[in-house]
Amino acid sequence: MTMLTPAALLAEDEVNIYSSRHYDTDERLYSDFEEATGITVNRIEGKADELIARMLAEGRNSPADVLLTVDTSRLQRAKDAGVLQSIDNPVLEARVPGYLQDVDNQWFGFSQRARIIFYDKTEMTDPPRTYLDLADPKYKGLVCIRSSSNTYNQTLLSAIIETHGREVARDWAQGVVANMARSPQGGDTDQLRGIVSRECEIAVSNTYYFARALRTEVSGVSDKIDMFGWVFPSQNAEGAHMNLSGGGVAVHAPHKENAIKFLEYLSSDQAQKYFSAGNDEYPAVPGVGLSPSVAALGFFKPDDVDLSAVAKNLPEAQKIFNEVGWE
Repeated sequence: MTMLTPAALLAEDEVNIYSSRHYDTDERLYSDFEEATGITVNRIEGKADELIARMLAEGRNSPADVLLTVDTSRLQRAKDAGVLQSIDNPVLEARVPGYLQDVDNQWFGFSQRARIIFYDKTEMTDPPRTYLDLADPKYKGLVCIRSSSNTYNQTLLSAIIETHGREVARDWAQGVVANMARSPQGGDTDQLRGIVSRECEIAVSNTYYFARALRTEVSGVSDKIDMFGWVFPSQNAEGAHMNLSGGGVAVHAPHKENAIKFLEYLSSDQAQKYFSAGNDEYPAVPGVGLSPSVAALGFFKPDDVDLSAVAKNLPEAQKIFNEVGWE
């Protein structure tokens, strides 16, 4: 695998990937694809918004074939910016569940993380059981959660809007702000560390951050792993919110056929197993086995709300965050 050069535009047996996935374990996905197909992977890595802006600036001269990124909100931003194209592909449409696909087939989900509730089981006997419970006044001063600029929270609120309506969603956001143990700060791992430091008794985090701490050493979490209990929320209702990682074919892809082959590979059993084993994620394709670190979290009911519908609520979610003063 090589980093992208201008000469890549001329090579027929290559595919150029713009990726905001920053995981070292993805190297295996690229190398296995190269070995299976003989197609060389060239890539540029960066933050999602930077890559989208770059594709816009490059226009029809963009060498990008595939955009990979994390979270439905970023996939939707790419679609709204016009840097992706619709593709008609029976393999992807059959392999990836319909609710994990864009309604226009401009993006597809390839791995998932559940956004769930962790708690200090040494102190708390009655943790929240649903997302809406996080706003219950009895948890005042106990909740650690990320900022409103975090895409995971933006998509979660968008899903709450889709399921429960704007009024309920606004009341929820207002209640969570009232229950915060501290001003939003840091990433998901920092919310887990807040439990260890006893700044909070409840933390909201994507599962793969915690599963990683089960599998390998994560400073400030792994050595206190026995403190943690967890709840997959809303099991008697919509189910646990799933955060998506996915990708699509660039609108001006010079190697469109290779781009589609790469996305097909990401939906294969081999790649799906590696998303779980390599990065502690849940496969998007049903029936693929889980790695031990992910399986250790237990079985649960996921929310199968259509993520294309959720994506349409993102602007409204940001308005609500601003209204309630969620920093």
